Order: sequence, then C-alpha cells, then structure tokens
Amino acid sequence: MTPQKTALIAGATGLVGSTLLPLLLASERYAKVITVGRRPLPLVHPKLEQRVMDLDQLEENRLSLIADDVYCCLGTTMRQAGSKEAFYKVDYLYVVKLAATTAGNFAAQFLVVSAMGADAESRIYYNRVKGEMEDAVRQTPFRVIHIFRPSLLLGERREKRLGEQIGFVLMKLLNPLLLGPLRKYRAVPAAAVARAMIRAAAEDGGGVRVHLSDEIAETGR
Repeated sequence: MTPQKTALIAGATGLVGSTLLPLLLASERYAKVITVGRRPLPLVHPKLEQRVMDLDQLEENRLSLIADDVYCCLGTTMRQAGSKEAFYKVDYLYVVKLAATTAGNFAAQFLVVSAMGADAESRIYYNRVKGEMEDAVRQTPFRVIHIFRPSLLLGERREKRLGEQIGFVLMKLLNPLLLGPLRKYRAVPAAAVARAMIRAAAEDGGGVRVHLSDEIAETGR
C-alpha cells in the first residue's frame, strides 16, 4: 500500500524530536514529512520538506503547514529560556498556535509532549504552564489529541551540564526501585517517547488520550 499521509513535526532538533524525525521518515505511513523551525536541518531525504520560519509566523504560513498528523515536540527549560516570559512563549504560545493553525488546516491528529505533573492549578510555574497548554490544546477541533506526560527524559543532550548528568545517573539507579504507583516517576528514554508517539498515531482513534510516563515507557520499548 502506497503511503498517502503527511506528518508535520515541530521541535525536530530537541531531545524527543531528533529521535522522532528519523522514525517518521522511515515510516510506511507517511509519504511526506514536514519540519517547521527557525533553522534548516542538515538533512536531505526524499520524503522531507523543511519549512524554515520564525514560529511567530505560523499563521501567516499556514498553507505550507498542511498535514494529517502533527507532532509537537516543542519545549525548553527556564534556564535555557532565560525568563518566565521566554519559557511561556515556547511552551505555551507556540504550542497552542501550532495546534490552532494545523487544526484550521483540518489535520486529524495532534500529538504533543507535555510533562508529568502538568496541572493548570499547580503552584509550580513549569507544571502550571504545561497544564494551561494542555487545556488550550484540548479545545482545538482535532479528531484525536494525544498528550504525552513523560517523567525525566533520558538521552544525549546537546548541552552538557554536570548537575543534569549526575541527576540522570541517579535516576537510572533509582528506576528499578520505583515500583507500583511509583513507576510513573521512572526516568524514560526520549527514544521511547518518540516510539510511543508514532505508535499512538497509527491507532487512528478519536478523542483525547493522556499517556503517562510508565505507559510511555512500556509502549515505546
């Protein structure tokens, strides 16, 4: 069967997105894969079409963002962003704008990486923004919305920080001890999140699905 669907991915240079992009290009489900970002990727593939733009310009470029399945891997940290305002722009505004724009293009599915602890009522700013983002995305008219809430993500980051590296080592050691209700706190490889996302898209279901970290780890094996 010849693949007919188009995938769109935002955040293809991040920890999850950089793992997901090769899976999308290799998938028999997709005839075309569109990336959207501020810089071109050093990658050439017959399925790949790159849309280089500032994410503030999503609406103006909406006709170049037509896809069936939209994968949103956008995200930063407070430290990387440098301020609450910059963090909010990436993790809320850009995500919600991408959802609204692609839903307006009649995309069927929206798959977004959120975070464990996402809660619009949280006192923790990071979790509150993630929760507000989820609430806003839920209002967009996709046939199905998949929300992925991983715990600490494991993988090779471009920026090496001693504190983070120590934390990853500790989490790997603690993972086997987190059993029962604590399993959802286990660190999960970014590659497992990517695999779980592409498998969820293949279900072609409906409604809103929230995937918790332990489920992601199991599905993404």
